Amino acid sequence: MIIKCEQCETRYKLADELITQSIFKVKCSKCSNVFTVQKPEKIKPLDLPEDAVLPENLAHKIIAISNQKGGVAKTSTAINLAMSLAMQDKRVLLVDFDMQASLTIAMGLNNQAKTFYDLLHKPGATLANVILKTKYPNLWLLPSGPNMALLMKKNINQKHFEKILRNKLEGIRDKIDHIIIDTPPSIEFFTLNALMASDFVIIPTQCEFLSMHGVAHIEEVVNIIKQRQNENIDYKILITMFNQESTATKVIYNKIKTKYQDKIFNTTIDFDTKLQESQIMNIPVAQYDRNCPSALQYQALAQELTGDTP
Repeated sequence: MIIKCEQCETRYKLADELITQSIFKVKCSKCSNVFTVQKPEKIKPLDLPEDAVLPENLAHKIIAISNQKGGVAKTSTAINLAMSLAMQDKRVLLVDFDMQASLTIAMGLNNQAKTFYDLLHKPGATLANVILKTKYPNLWLLPSGPNMALLMKKNINQKHFEKILRNKLEGIRDKIDHIIIDTPPSIEFFTLNALMASDFVIIPTQCEFLSMHGVAHIEEVVNIIKQRQNENIDYKILITMFNQESTATKVIYNKIKTKYQDKIFNTTIDFDTKLQESQIMNIPVAQYDRNCPSALQYQALAQELTGDTP
């Protein structure tokens, strides 16, 4: 288990077999800061009942979270939107389709879990033993790990390589309300697969120039997919890490609203220290502090996405 001091950000590796309590305090040997750590619970294999058939016409069934720029809260949005939807009694599958495995780590797993690579290239691997049930009700995870780099190398030259994720998800889509796919900060093998598998794209962005540049690239790719592949895919922009006190942030936000108009979510995600703290604890923010600003905002985003009322 990897832990990190929230004060000096020093990382430590603890042997799992030596941890006897689910919640415990540790003292950083570098800065002497005392902080609380929660031991991740073991995650169980997929346990959806065979008769868990859901409506095929559910809006925004498969959602990619994507922006070419990093550091815009893609992984945070994937986790916390999924948690918020699960709290609405939606069955939600998180797919970590980034070989850096940030989402998998953020959910408290090490990088030894089975991945999409195993599903595609290991004999006998099935969705049922690759997808894991998290400790949170209604929430499942398809992890990532180091062997995902081999996935790209082995399949990049294959015909229709951009549809391998889509083809595999067909086996689970009738048993899940929403599938949310986390992507890397680039437009290549993994992101193209995520976009081709999705019917909706959320593009998180800060109110800054470089992040807006990333939005334009994802928008262009989505439009190309719609035109050339005749796919039913749409997108909206989500403003993240919004600083209510910054005049520059507000100016850029107004420019984004003017340019994209109805392609922006009404909900914005504010900069929130509680969200940062929840990331250190490897838990969704709604489980860390259900009434903090970012938790309430991700719940509002889930309601806006589905059209459900609180």
